[in-house]
Amino acid sequence: AGSLMTTKLSQPQSTLAKSLTSTSTNAPYFKALESTEIPSYMIKCPSNGLCSRLPPDCMTCNTNYSCVYGKPATFDCQVKPHVHCVDEKNQEQENFTINMTCQFCWQLATSDYVCTNSTNCMTVSCPRQRYNATCTVRDHIHCLGNRVFPKMLYCNWTGGYKWSTALALSITLGGFGADRFYLGQWREGLGKLFSFGGLGIWTLIDVLLIGVGYVGPADGSLYI
Repeated sequence: AGSLMTTKLSQPQSTLAKSLTSTSTNAPYFKALESTEIPSYMIKCPSNGLCSRLPPDCMTCNTNYSCVYGKPATFDCQVKPHVHCVDEKNQEQENFTINMTCQFCWQLATSDYVCTNSTNCMTVSCPRQRYNATCTVRDHIHCLGNRVFPKMLYCNWTGGYKWSTALALSITLGGFGADRFYLGQWREGLGKLFSFGGLGIWTLIDVLLIGVGYVGPADGSLYI
């Protein structure tokens, strides 16, 4: 069962609700409450937009058991109560289909969800520390499974490399690959050394890339 897949279960009515709704004087009161109450998911549901572009919280979809992992699949969906949407012909509809990749939410690319940060991480640690994060899928992404899930993530850490040192080496000795050697990128360093910094072009590009922080240490750590 997934985040798009909502199973409707019949809930037994409580004794208190039965006693209240059985009287004719209280029945209209409960109907009035039901008609005026706005579900919390309505905040995310635009009115009169395309049904196929609604956020997952605005719809209920059936599981497609024939879908193949990693392949495109079609799912039959229905809008939730109080949600109004239209098709490509601007006709209001309740039942529609959406196309998505057959995969669980925790298998999405890191750019498709947002995770909490840890305040207890050590920036210098060997081996690298991990922490338990809670991740939430972005509103426009469709996936199977729970849209909020736990995930083990690496702490932000540093291996002791200084940005100022890398930039200085790139400016002064970049033609000999000193900046790349310093950052642990030996292949790139050798390439710059034997090509004389790509005849100067590679050297200029590296000065820019290191200056903006795009090129960093080979071990994935942060500058200090």
